[in-house]
Amino acid sequence: MISMRFKNTYFLSVFLLFFCLNSCVAKNQVRNFNPESKVIAQPLEIVVGANNTAAYLPLLAGKNVALVTNQTSVIFKKNGSVHLVDSLLSQGITIKKVFSPEHGFRGDVDAGEKVADGIDIKTGLPIVSLYGKNKKPTQEQLQGIELMVFDIQDVGVRFYTYISTLHYVMEACAENGIPLIVLDRPNPNAHYIDGPTLKMEHSTFLGMHPVPLVYGMTIGEYAQMINGEHWLKDKVTCNLTVISLKNYTHQSEYHLPIKPSPNLPNDKAINLYPSMGFFEGTNINAGRGTENQFQQYGAPFFPKSDFTYTPQPNPGAKNPKHLGKLCYGVNLENTKRMSSVTIEWLLDAYAKTPNTESFFGPSFTAHAGNTELEIQIKNGMSATEIYSSWQPEIATFKKIRTKYLLYE
Repeated sequence: MISMRFKNTYFLSVFLLFFCLNSCVAKNQVRNFNPESKVIAQPLEIVVGANNTAAYLPLLAGKNVALVTNQTSVIFKKNGSVHLVDSLLSQGITIKKVFSPEHGFRGDVDAGEKVADGIDIKTGLPIVSLYGKNKKPTQEQLQGIELMVFDIQDVGVRFYTYISTLHYVMEACAENGIPLIVLDRPNPNAHYIDGPTLKMEHSTFLGMHPVPLVYGMTIGEYAQMINGEHWLKDKVTCNLTVISLKNYTHQSEYHLPIKPSPNLPNDKAINLYPSMGFFEGTNINAGRGTENQFQQYGAPFFPKSDFTYTPQPNPGAKNPKHLGKLCYGVNLENTKRMSSVTIEWLLDAYAKTPNTESFFGPSFTAHAGNTELEIQIKNGMSATEIYSSWQPEIATFKKIRTKYLLYE
């Protein structure tokens, strides 16, 4: 019995030794001799400017600070997030007031609806609206402020008004000798540049600068461009510091964990917004009053189709176009990720509208940034011809843009 156990143990040991040697050789062969073998590195997590506290807290210490923020202004933690206001207060930073953009400090006010001043219930801080009586901070509102911090999630589209708020904040800071810190955040539409370029004679709060509809820059890069191109009133220059992102490129796909505004509920809506936003200046419903904002379009006067919906009041759209009326339309939920502006949907809606004289509203020029696009559509130009007309100005802008980039 002892001899048999010894033999079994001996052969088992020899077998295991042989197996281990074989495995080691095989592994070494793969590692050393297989040229196709690659280790796929996982992309590093993007770190937003607000999370890089070491870079900006020393600049705020001992200063009377004002913030331009909304619901997206958070520092991300492992198990959630904390609002920038709460974080700075916990660090002993003296915050005197908070300025809020369109949609308000909590991000729940309708598009275009005036935002009222108020008091934040949690902190007791005064909230000053930059989308009510004034869009630019007044000298009185900035009295006693020594430093301004701007931290708002943008989506990289010219008629999304947060960059207009940025312009006026920079201008007010420059005129009052107040340094501005911009905490940078990713642009979910930074992977391309496209669309009609704004003509300055059509400058409004829906577009203040001669840039294409989609400009491919983060809000920190854009702030540098506003300064560098002397777009502020009287060509004043803001004392600007940008707290950069980490592990980010313009091609990075970035999921926004917080809605940037009431009618951009998800990544699909944000990606389609540049193309769908044209409908804001027409009599076509672009999904407001549904749960698929900017992911569908339709109208009661479209030809009957299988896809229908009825706009109803909901958060961010108290009175959507064609309220309570059955709309026939087009569902874009399954559209692949866009890397260009598409004009085909606008042309399709125009073709489906019986009375085209009522198609364009007074704000269409502001959304397009010029009068040419409306004229081109009315004259029956093809999508290809319209795209071609954009290219010279896009090429000019790309040269300007290069000077202000912080990321690849």
